[in-house]
Parts: sequence; structure tokens; C-alpha cells
Amino acid sequence: MGNTQSPPVNPRFASASRAFTQKEIGDLRALFVSMAAQSQSNGRYISPSVFQTYFGLKGALGERLFDLVTQQRKDQKLTFEDLVIAKGTYEKGTNDEIEEFVYQLSDVTGDGALGRSDIESVLVMIFDDIFYVKSSEPGLSSQGDMVDIFLNAATFSGGDERCNDKSMSFEDFRKWCTLIPSLRKFLGNLLIPPYSGQPGSQVPKLLHLENIDSSMLLLRKEYAWHIGGALSQQELVEWKLLYHSTLNGLSFNTFLGSITNDNGPTVLIIKDNEGYIYGGYASQPWERHSDFYGDMKSFLFQLYPKASIFRPTGANNNSQWCAVSFSSEAIPNGIGFGGRINHFGLFLSAGFDLGHTFSCTTFNSPCLSKNSKICPEVIECWGVVRKGTQQERQDAFKGTVLERFKEDRNMLNMVGIANASE
Repeated sequence: MGNTQSPPVNPRFASASRAFTQKEIGDLRALFVSMAAQSQSNGRYISPSVFQTYFGLKGALGERLFDLVTQQRKDQKLTFEDLVIAKGTYEKGTNDEIEEFVYQLSDVTGDGALGRSDIESVLVMIFDDIFYVKSSEPGLSSQGDMVDIFLNAATFSGGDERCNDKSMSFEDFRKWCTLIPSLRKFLGNLLIPPYSGQPGSQVPKLLHLENIDSSMLLLRKEYAWHIGGALSQQELVEWKLLYHSTLNGLSFNTFLGSITNDNGPTVLIIKDNEGYIYGGYASQPWERHSDFYGDMKSFLFQLYPKASIFRPTGANNNSQWCAVSFSSEAIPNGIGFGGRINHFGLFLSAGFDLGHTFSCTTFNSPCLSKNSKICPEVIECWGVVRKGTQQERQDAFKGTVLERFKEDRNMLNMVGIANASE
């Protein structure tokens, strides 16, 4: 008998293989065979061009991902073992393993230091991929302006203090991804083919009347992508403009009247007299209450001059506030998010002319504007149409006279005049 032995099994491949079912391994094998055939490699490996075309990747980000997947061998050959190991780490690994992979991926130059230029390149490639951004976007002088808005939330604590080329540590990167969850979603799902609904790439369709000039809207598609990073895919189908202060008037009652028939989540956006833009996602309808209400799905966000999202910490349940026509000073009339009475994370008074924003433990959010006291210039509210509810809304619109009466009465209840006893 001979002494022929099977080649040793790569321990990383063996470990990664255990993360998949036999069917999944079979599917990966079929995918590899198909891509290797296109690579004209006699079934031995996948070429960089075929890899990048299949996964819809371009430029330095696609090259860097190929380099990492091939374990930085620089041989331009992606084997079946490489594919299984990468998929096992990138998709099936622990959160720490995935974030470490994404951190290395963002270092597009591959020099071991994640600098500002790396992050700028990543953001430009993301925006090009999702939005096909043009320099003529209304309200922004260049794509660089939008890149800066997202970079302004980042921290670069590494590198030499004596030089300007600071780097982003792994911990810096993780904190930034917490503030920009859409970025983490996008970079964490690049090995999912784009045609299969790649998470992190969805941008809701923004619906408004045709006679509205889109340049007057606060919500840009890049901002919608940013906010959507904290939402499920079912909430990224359509967002409908319900209220705009320039069109409807800066009025609390008009605001309530515009949103009262919309029972879904809403996105409230404010631009104040300092030019800052920020707001909150309300998971529950705006309804008259004498205390905080809501759930742990609401959150606060900043859009300009920097983009950040602040999600619930669990410190308290003070998610939403909507007080209408109360006479007690202990119950301030208006709408808000987080914090405590008279010290909200974000609050608009019933006059819609004043408000405030303080740091709060509800969302671990800072003051959202330049100053804690705010004077709104523009207020905008969008209704989030969940997937599968479009037909339900059309059917509801065809309701009976009695149903319309109930809706009108609900509005009267909101402003506190339906019953004299209230």
C-alpha cells in the first residue's frame, strides 16, 4: 500500500464550513463554479473582474474587498476556500469579527491606518453607488459637502499628534458606525448580490405633490438613507410628505390636522435659525397624552452640519411627548422626544415658534443644535408607509361617511374641544 495522504485541511476553512448547512455549502459551490467558468480559469479560481462585476463593486472598495477575501495573497485568484472563509466571517461571524472585517475593508489603501482620505473615498463610492450623485444637487455645492456632513461625526484619535493625517482607531470606527448605522449596513453586506435587495442600499421613495419644488424640502435622499439605517427594510418603501411649514403654515393645529389621519410612524425634521437640521423618528402616532408614551423604536437624529443617529439606551421610557390644550404648567403643550419635562431631548412648543434641545439619557444624545433654545424656521413631517400597507391605505381612503366623521372627531379630541369636559 502507498503512503499517499490527503492534503491537510485548512483549519479556517474547516471552521467556516461549520457555519453553513449542507445546502448552503452546495449553493456556494454552485456559485463558485459559475463564476470560475466566467473567469476562464478551468474552474480553479475567480478573477477580480468577475468577482467585482457579480457583486456590483467598483473601484478601490471592490479591489480592497477582493484583496481581503483572497487573504491578501496578491495572486489575483479567489479560491473556493477563500469564498467560504470570507462568507463565514463576513456574514456568519460574531459582531466583533464582522466589524473588524469592515474596519479593514474601509482601509482602501491597505496601509494599515484608516485615515480621513480612506473614509472620504469610501463615502464617495457609497454615494456614487446608491445615488449617482451629481454636483448640481440643489442646496449642496458639491458631493464633498455631503461627505463632510458624515465625516463631521467621526473621531480620529490615532496617528501622530504632530501631523495632520490622523487615523481612526477600531474603537473610533465602531462608535462612528453606531452614529451612522446605514454605513455599517452597507459595508457589512457587500457579499450579497445587489439584485437580491442588498441591505444598506435602500432609499425610500419620497412622495409629495407635484407642484412642490424639491429644493425647498429639508429631507434629501442622502438624509433619508441615513435615517433609514436605523429602520427595518419594511419601513424603507415610501415616505409621504404630510406637513411642511412653508406650505401649511407654522401652526401646531395645522400640523396635527395634517397628520391625524396617518396612523403610522413619522419622521419629524426641523431647521432652526442657526441653520442646523435635526429631528426625530416617532414610532407611534402623535396622540394627546398627559405624560410620555411610545416604545423603544423612536430615536433622535442630526442631519446638518453633521449626521448622527441616537437610539434608545433603555435608561427610561420617555420616548414621545404630545400634549395638546392642557392648562397645567406641569404639562407643557407641544411635541417632543426623550429627556424629562421641560428638559427634553427635543421639544417644540404648541406655538411652533420656540423649542429646546438638551442632552438626554433616553437616547444618549447631545444638544442637537448650536444652542439649547431653538427657533424653528422650517418644520417638516413625513409619514412612513410600511411595506404591504399601500393597498390598505387606499382602501381606507374609500371609507364611509361614518368613518370620515370618526376621523374628524379624532382630530377634535387631539385639540381638546370634542367634549367640553376635556
